[in-house]
Amino acid sequence: MEKKSCPFVPNFLLGLAGGIQYLALKCATKNPRKSQEKTLRSILTYARDTEYGKEHHFAEILEAKTDSELYSRYQKYVQLNDYEDLRPYVEKHKNGAANVLFPGKPLLYATTSGTTNEPKWVPITKEYLHNIYGKMTKVWLFNYIKNRPQVFTGKIVSIVGKVKEGEAPDGTMFGSVSGVTQRDCPQFVKNLYASPSSVYYIEDYTARYYTLMRMGIERNITLVVTANPSTIVEMQHNAIEYYDKYVEDIENGTINKDLDIPLHIRQELEAELKPNPKRAAELRRLKEQYYTPLPRHYWPNLQTLSTWKCGNTKVYLDKFQGSFPDHICHQEIGYFSSECRFGFVMDEGIDTTLFPHFHYYEFIAEEDLENPNPRFWQLYELEEGKRYSPIVTTYAGLYRYDVSDLVEVGPKYLGTPTIHMVQKVNGIVSITGEKLQENQFMTSVQNAEKELDMPTKFSIAFADVERSTYHFYFEFANQQTSQEDAERFAAVVDTELKNMNIEYEAKRDSLRLKQPITHRLRSNAFDQFKQASIADGSGRDGQFKLNLLLQDEKRHAKFKRLALDAKDAVEKAIDGLEKKHTARKTARKDKHKK
Repeated sequence: MEKKSCPFVPNFLLGLAGGIQYLALKCATKNPRKSQEKTLRSILTYARDTEYGKEHHFAEILEAKTDSELYSRYQKYVQLNDYEDLRPYVEKHKNGAANVLFPGKPLLYATTSGTTNEPKWVPITKEYLHNIYGKMTKVWLFNYIKNRPQVFTGKIVSIVGKVKEGEAPDGTMFGSVSGVTQRDCPQFVKNLYASPSSVYYIEDYTARYYTLMRMGIERNITLVVTANPSTIVEMQHNAIEYYDKYVEDIENGTINKDLDIPLHIRQELEAELKPNPKRAAELRRLKEQYYTPLPRHYWPNLQTLSTWKCGNTKVYLDKFQGSFPDHICHQEIGYFSSECRFGFVMDEGIDTTLFPHFHYYEFIAEEDLENPNPRFWQLYELEEGKRYSPIVTTYAGLYRYDVSDLVEVGPKYLGTPTIHMVQKVNGIVSITGEKLQENQFMTSVQNAEKELDMPTKFSIAFADVERSTYHFYFEFANQQTSQEDAERFAAVVDTELKNMNIEYEAKRDSLRLKQPITHRLRSNAFDQFKQASIADGSGRDGQFKLNLLLQDEKRHAKFKRLALDAKDAVEKAIDGLEKKHTARKTARKDKHKK
């Protein structure tokens, strides 16, 4: 095993820089009311003379004498926005215009899938990058040092996206903000990573993950960071499949010649590698001892694993339970998206500490989401245990931007409420008014697994409005599971949903919702879907997210192709359900006549 390094230098430097920002955070969170007013005034002043600022009367809003008047004027002149509302302004920036949403032009764009066929182009300004991926990241690293001082005794495995994926019409690049951050970090921080940033320029998905794990498994890894826990599952599967190849490469100081890696990247990577027969021998002994070596075996000194733990990502956590050393801290990485990084977790819980001095927040209560004129709650007004949908205003041109998430409020950090992700607001689906929630489907699947002792690797449901039913897709851990057993499993899920959701129960009992249609998925179906989505540009590894309850025929079509049941079998099942439904209706009418 590679020797531990001394953490004094990185700890000192990161502690020095992060400590200053940590004190600023403590000051801001003690009085969120004051911090939020100051932040909103600062953002509006910053953008007052832009096209959007003039159109929406920022100068007049700023004439407000009190915080209440400021918020009232802001709500009066600036509507609630989603990306489509802001797209025309972003398009002007993309085509070279300055001073549209914010002063000057974007530094880069982060792209993500949108509600239309067009992706979202989220502008990243210099100010936003400086605050969020500069100051906030310093606090994040400082927090590691404070809670886990040994975290930098080894190397870091971090999954980020490509720095540059393309260009806007005016030449401004679009790519991964996390990739840019890693590229531009100080050299002493770069030295902590197990792999250089050039790894993320490898286009071939398999080759990229092979290289990441080949270089990581050779090292003494003390920190693993990747937003989505599905990536951890994928990394572990990769290590199991290619373990012997890793050992061979480590012994020879090479990277598998069969992999599709551009020559210049291969040469750059191999220039850093040397034959390491000692580590290769250690890894061979681990395989002899454990047959299937896990991260707890080849990374015994790991201190922290940082991923999402909330929302629908919880379904992946059980997939690697027991894989890592018992002593590690599995930390929630914090609530963020391409549009906004809200904050991060300051302890070992799940609640994200919001940064009231970087963004301005508003919230709509869960029970008010369908109200056309909802009340907007301020940050300092939130009640612990209640659920809200956040609205955010940033230094990157997002004004009263609806992120369409549902979050739950946790305990206060000093004077500021914390939050954690529950699900996407569009994770609530209705065919006949049942308002089925994603977390209800997830819990029902977990309960069915326990009741029938039938573990799944992945599950997803799609609403079929035309046929007034749901399609349940299950990838069972046992690929020999029969269709009959799968339908028995689905019946338990259906029953659990009835127990949790009174409207779902009423609609099912009245036959307005037909019996769900059950599909078995191929092995590694989610991984195949993820790879296909990344390949066609509709997703990005590292932050890949997928709702598990959807009303989306485009994605449904992809899962139909991943199902074990043939098309004619599906149609037969649907026809059978429809005939059954008609027969039951006729029987009920006849009974009523009698």
